[in-house]
Amino acid sequence: MIYYLVSPNYINAVTFASIVFAFAITCIAIYLGQNILPRDGGRAYAINGTKSVGKPRGAGMIFILSFTVTCLLFVSFDAEIIIYLILVLAAMLSGYLDDASSSPWGELKKGLIDFVIAVMAAVTYLHYNPNTFDIALFKLTVTLNPVVYGILIVILIWVSINVTNCSDGVDGLCGTLSGVTLTSAYVLFSAFDIEPAFRHTILIIIVCILGYLWFNASPSKLLMGDAGSRAIGIFIAFTFLKLHCPLLYIPLAILLIIDGGLGLIKVSFMRFLHIKLMQNVRTPIHDHMRKNKGWSDSQVVFRFAIIQTIIAVAIIFAII
Repeated sequence: MIYYLVSPNYINAVTFASIVFAFAITCIAIYLGQNILPRDGGRAYAINGTKSVGKPRGAGMIFILSFTVTCLLFVSFDAEIIIYLILVLAAMLSGYLDDASSSPWGELKKGLIDFVIAVMAAVTYLHYNPNTFDIALFKLTVTLNPVVYGILIVILIWVSINVTNCSDGVDGLCGTLSGVTLTSAYVLFSAFDIEPAFRHTILIIIVCILGYLWFNASPSKLLMGDAGSRAIGIFIAFTFLKLHCPLLYIPLAILLIIDGGLGLIKVSFMRFLHIKLMQNVRTPIHDHMRKNKGWSDSQVVFRFAIIQTIIAVAIIFAII
């Protein structure tokens, strides 16, 4: 790999250039392309859902394409990373087509697409990596049967896509929490000094998300839509797999999991087991905090981000 063959000064210069380029191209592309995006129709049961009516939706297509272009220009690729980028684009495209559809896609259709993408990702990961993972807090390495590990990878990816998607309901929330999670993982990649090429892609997507947040900060001018949240979700899953510590996904993305995941659990229990769970809790949790606790949108974003940051700092300190 080129990372091991050139001087650190050159690598630093390339990284610096990629950061500046990623932020600039994301902001410029969103500014120029927002008017061609589909418009949001609002969400009937979401708190303040009417505020999003008419806003450009599907901006995830723009910043994920900016991320991909930047990676193509500045990252030293191998076949594995190329496949991951293709799968991120596939998740983005499926989300964008849903964003642009006159009627929302059904849960079954989206679930099957997620499943196919997750299976392809699991096969790719196990082809290029061993069927082992580390439990970082205890300095343990676990070896699993490849089929068992593959099933667990599919579950991780499906969960990450969907909880990230469900957390996208408050201006700036999904992007901010995803940025905190990915930044935490980047710190660990740097501390362990592993996967320099993939580590570079993490830095680039963080910068592209920040470029999007420039326009999405409350009150937002546009929305990432499923195109952004689903792509970010699958990339977060790839990140913890390549960190070789997939269990760290739980603490380092715990606010995404709680915010988006409890709603999935609640609906699943009601639909499949006919059990009314958490009747007094509105989901996603960000809606509960706004409706039942009186938090403003900004309070939700800042307080969720503060909690996630504190957890991340504690985990990083314990591991390093």
